[in-house]
Amino acid sequence: MSPFIFEAEITPGMGTVDFCRLAKEVEVAGFDRLGVSDVVLWPDAYQLQVLAAQATEKIMIGSMVTNPYTRHPSVHAASLATLNDVSNGRAFCGIGIGAGLEEIGISPEKPVLKLRETIEAIRNLLTGEKVTSQGVTVRLDGARLARPSSSYIPIAIGTRSPQVMRLAGEIADIALVGARNFTESTVERYKGWLAEGAERVGRNPEEIEVAPRVTLCISNDSKAAISSLKRYAAHYLDIAGEHGPPIDDLRKEKIIAALERSSGWYFDHDRFDDPELESLVDYDLVRSFAIVGTPKEAAEQLKEILNLGFTQVSCNLASVRRSDNTMAEGLEETIKGASEALRIVRRK
Repeated sequence: MSPFIFEAEITPGMGTVDFCRLAKEVEVAGFDRLGVSDVVLWPDAYQLQVLAAQATEKIMIGSMVTNPYTRHPSVHAASLATLNDVSNGRAFCGIGIGAGLEEIGISPEKPVLKLRETIEAIRNLLTGEKVTSQGVTVRLDGARLARPSSSYIPIAIGTRSPQVMRLAGEIADIALVGARNFTESTVERYKGWLAEGAERVGRNPEEIEVAPRVTLCISNDSKAAISSLKRYAAHYLDIAGEHGPPIDDLRKEKIIAALERSSGWYFDHDRFDDPELESLVDYDLVRSFAIVGTPKEAAEQLKEILNLGFTQVSCNLASVRRSDNTMAEGLEETIKGASEALRIVRRK
């Protein structure tokens, strides 16, 4: 039995029939957990998780990641209890601060406290006991779920923030490292923050599962996979700032300018990518932020990540984007490639 755990995240840019088919293919491919992206204004993550539970048999299922602002903790708890019932105990909850909330008029206030109080309320409600909480951001007055969870539901916290990673050290079952650009120094920095949080509450950080968040795009046509992630790489180059890969200042300026001329979310199949990104963003830059290429190439890259001291990897699946395919078809291509890559990794 391989000691490695692999998680796949599907961004639900397709209809429910295609989504359920992809969920089953993720399980058949050998992934251990299935995360469903919770994106503002996209198909509802919790409803899709229930459908995924009905379409699968063994894989763990949860949000990747939801947030504490668009749903009250009681709604999260009730949804998780339902998911755990439908899936026969396969539910987990991935949660973070959230992104894109400004588009619907939400300005995340007191984010670390809000996340802490939300998670505490969810956990307490799932026990079935009456819960009273007079927190700063979450208040409950004798609230109790009518049908609580019959088993423990793990909580995964995903973040790029040092403050939230410290919070994960205090209260998370699984810490998802959102750096994207993984080097020895990056991993050391995140694990240091996690340990600081664990030490605050007298917890052993070794008890916390840690998974790096990587984006995965695989095809036998390596060039197509690389091209599919050029917009994504430009986005994370901008976010990474001084912690990103070294790059010539003038070239970086041109990439950021081309990024600003692009529109739509970088994982949306129907987005517009400025044509200059194709020449400005090369293979090395894409590789700085993603696992990309053929199944064999992806397997070697996954092993590099694992060799940084991890026993599991959380893979955000990216669609192989072509002019004549759909997002579901592009994701299916990546899943099939991932199946071969995981077999290679687990053999050695």
